[in-house]
Amino acid sequence: MTTSTSPTAGPRAGRREWTALAVLMLPLLLVSMDVSVLYFAIPAISADLEPSGTQQLWILDIYAFVLAGLLMTMGSLGDRIGRRKLLLGGAAAFGAASLVAAYANSAETLIAARAILGIGGATLMPSTMALIRTMFTDPAQRAKAIGMWSGVMTAGIALGSVMSGVLVEYFWWGSVFLVNLPAMALLLVLGPILLPESRDPDPGRFDWPSVPLSMAAVLPVIYGLKELPSEGWNVRYVLSITVGLLFAALFVHRQRTTASPMISPALFRGHGFAPAVVLNLISAFGMMGSAFFTTQYLQSVLGKSALEAALWALLPSVPIGMMAPLATALVHKGVHRAHVVTAGFVIGASGYVVLAFAGTDSMWLVLVACGVLASGIVMVISQMTDLAIGTAPAERAGSASSLLETGTEFGGALGMAVLGSVGTAIYRHEMPGSAPDAARETLGGALAVAEHVPGLATTAREAFTSGMQAAAIAGAVVLLAAAGLAAVTLRRVRVREETPEPDKEPDKVTA
Repeated sequence: MTTSTSPTAGPRAGRREWTALAVLMLPLLLVSMDVSVLYFAIPAISADLEPSGTQQLWILDIYAFVLAGLLMTMGSLGDRIGRRKLLLGGAAAFGAASLVAAYANSAETLIAARAILGIGGATLMPSTMALIRTMFTDPAQRAKAIGMWSGVMTAGIALGSVMSGVLVEYFWWGSVFLVNLPAMALLLVLGPILLPESRDPDPGRFDWPSVPLSMAAVLPVIYGLKELPSEGWNVRYVLSITVGLLFAALFVHRQRTTASPMISPALFRGHGFAPAVVLNLISAFGMMGSAFFTTQYLQSVLGKSALEAALWALLPSVPIGMMAPLATALVHKGVHRAHVVTAGFVIGASGYVVLAFAGTDSMWLVLVACGVLASGIVMVISQMTDLAIGTAPAERAGSASSLLETGTEFGGALGMAVLGSVGTAIYRHEMPGSAPDAARETLGGALAVAEHVPGLATTAREAFTSGMQAAAIAGAVVLLAAAGLAAVTLRRVRVREETPEPDKEPDKVTA
């Protein structure tokens, strides 16, 4: 049976839709966990498979690279062939690749499996959000569901490293992949029963030339930004970013001129979508920019083991679960969305201000700062995700979701690059000229040679902390600027922004 959904508020979701949401959340949790799941498993993998240094880097990074590069492609593809169909196909690929990765007997096999996991992840992330847009047409319920989606995504990234440490401690490294199988099996069994099929009723031809263009735009920029904090402004990485931006310009030109674009310019016609994408990108900047320092601080400054650091890092996530529902409740009680988002950025900035006062023995201060920062950022993410998905035409929900998530990838990489570069510059300035070259480059390099140079470890830890303080001040300035931007750009967006009427018939939903 085929019906049409209205682009505005529809009937309230019932038990079936909420059960379907629960089915979607578990695979989503595992997909987000896979970004960080190898942090503790890589030593065991290295001992077993004996990868080269380059292969080890590919094992770690190829999942995130493939996922980021294919998000826009998969979002657009889901709009055309059906979001449920794409979701289930991605779940099957994700499960199969997890099984191959768990029992990989060579580095090459594991790299290939991780690449397929990235492809599967790229189908799952925009499809889940697009299906939420289809299942929850009531604005209040949709906002609540999106708040849960945002919380699960954030929790998954934090839990991935902890789960990895626990599983490797008691099992073998392949177990970190096997945990994906039950969730994907559950989705494959219950998905066809609980999830509606939805697609663009008049999608036009798929824009195949935009597939390589989008990847050529995204991947070089992400790669360059990820390498800048540790390697500095190396010509190779600056050139990589420049090449990516040139391809991005070509991609944008094609979207504006072709008859059936991958990302329709119509998404940006309303007041809500463009500010939502930009502000969501800045929120990712703030969140990931702090992570570059706090993980190193816990391990290299305070001397915690990797697993201890991961467990301590879970504490700031405790208040996060309350902030998305709080932001949603405020908006639906009449508080203007601009005020809620502005407050979220100010709260996040205050977390950075607290971090700027951390010394070399300030674990609790750092954890409190991270908790405050994350609480404010989650308020922003939940509201900007709801605004972007709610204001996008229903037939383009997959494309809208994929563009939002691609912006998140860019924002996170940019935050680590910019704030990481600030911290690294201060660190190198604070280190004495007589220190070994390795010690002047990174804190890890200093600790590696510290036993041969009296007092070097203390000096390096103090220099790193000074760099973290400077980066925190820079982060606070960025988030305060974002608060001002939110106050200006969102003031014309209604508290319960309705989806603008699409320029063609509504999205088709098949039960």
